[in-house]
Amino acid sequence: MPSPLFPVFLDLAGRRVLLVGGGVVARRKAEALLEAGADVVVGAPALVPELARAVAEGRLAHRPGPFHPGWLDGAWLVIAATDDPEVNATVAREAEARRVWVNVVDDAPRCTFQVPARVERGPLQVAISSRGEAPMLARWLRERLETELDPALGQLAEWLGAKREPLRTRFPDTARRRQVIETLIRGPAADALRNGDVAGAEAAFEAALGQDATPRGRVILVGAGPGDPGLLTLRGLRALNQADVVLHDRLVSPAVLALARRDAETIEVAKEAGTHHTTQQRIHELLIEHARAGKTVVRLKGGDPFVFGRGGEELEALRAEGIPYEVVPGITAAVACGAYAGIPLTHRDHAQSVRLVTAHCRNSIDTLDWAALAQERQTLAVYMGVQGLDTIRDRLIAHGRAPATPFALVENGSRANQRVVLGTLADLPERALAENVRSPALLILGEVAGLATDLHWFGSPPIDAVSPTLATTLSSPSPTTAALTLAA
Repeated sequence: MPSPLFPVFLDLAGRRVLLVGGGVVARRKAEALLEAGADVVVGAPALVPELARAVAEGRLAHRPGPFHPGWLDGAWLVIAATDDPEVNATVAREAEARRVWVNVVDDAPRCTFQVPARVERGPLQVAISSRGEAPMLARWLRERLETELDPALGQLAEWLGAKREPLRTRFPDTARRRQVIETLIRGPAADALRNGDVAGAEAAFEAALGQDATPRGRVILVGAGPGDPGLLTLRGLRALNQADVVLHDRLVSPAVLALARRDAETIEVAKEAGTHHTTQQRIHELLIEHARAGKTVVRLKGGDPFVFGRGGEELEALRAEGIPYEVVPGITAAVACGAYAGIPLTHRDHAQSVRLVTAHCRNSIDTLDWAALAQERQTLAVYMGVQGLDTIRDRLIAHGRAPATPFALVENGSRANQRVVLGTLADLPERALAENVRSPALLILGEVAGLATDLHWFGSPPIDAVSPTLATTLSSPSPTTAALTLAA
């Protein structure tokens, strides 16, 4: 796989750019280069009328005739845009020999730089590149962004540019200055500019200058969801873009972490037996330490922070120290894993309630109300239970749950490597051992688990799926009938 490109924006003002080719494509490139302030030289035997007119007006120079390597003398970069592949190849070879940046239109392997699709809002530019492999896709995305990005962003960018020095002087601390600027971007100043109210924007700016210059630390508790970055909420994404520090659980996916601000400090606070272990008390200390330093801290937790995530304990620690905080919910594992495995947690015919439990209790697994958990016609979603499946099986059967009750173990739910292992309660630990199920995995137990065979839609098909007739068999509301059928 080719190496990723390093994105840059080039200042071409006053720099010589050689454009080889005099056709329609060359005309489009010349327009963009002239707009960037480049000193453009076009080399070609003949020019389309628009290029000829630009030469006559003195906006660009012309080197007539076939390509000559001497044209590259003094050039800062070169674009080959002829309809002759051999000429383009020669230009690329000669440019490379002189260490001149070269782009060959529609020939990515010969390019040392790519020209991206662009969306412009005044000084604000968004560049999109597919590394030359899918230019139409890049253009499609540009068209999407053209419709979605506010036209007023250009005016806002220019306005903020004029405020840089006053803001730098008033707020020398980078973190505090960033907070103030984010307020201007998201608050009444931006709204005023959008409505043409420059005076209102200036009033909002003066109010911002009057704020306390001391950095204001805070903690945002964010649920990262089960792994698929598409399941992160918009508010969670906004928090990651604001973060100076991200304290994240081990199981937060790299794809979600990649959405954080690039200059944010990321700290893994792992909790896993047999490995580096960060105590809960130490996590509290880190949250308080960074917030007191005036930083915006995101505590990024897998799933939802208030569902077996000890989020409540962390907020209690922050409240005791007077640290401001907010909470951004996430999609909990039971909801996400059930959906991605094709398992409805409730179903009129099979389950009228859902219980979320953890097999990793603070004191002991025996603190669970096994009699209540063993009731029929309900779904159990068991978190962190991979290591205690034999105990779960034995306790549930001992308290009356049918051995033939279907289960699904969803490993790496919502991720590209998701696996779903199916079976019945009686052989739960054996099936998990045989398929080498590893954390993170969620156990879904109940008649609805058998529907995964027919309702599967994501990733690989369930392993050892129950007979496709299960859904028909389970259409009877009688748990006894279902158990007898499964046992057979």
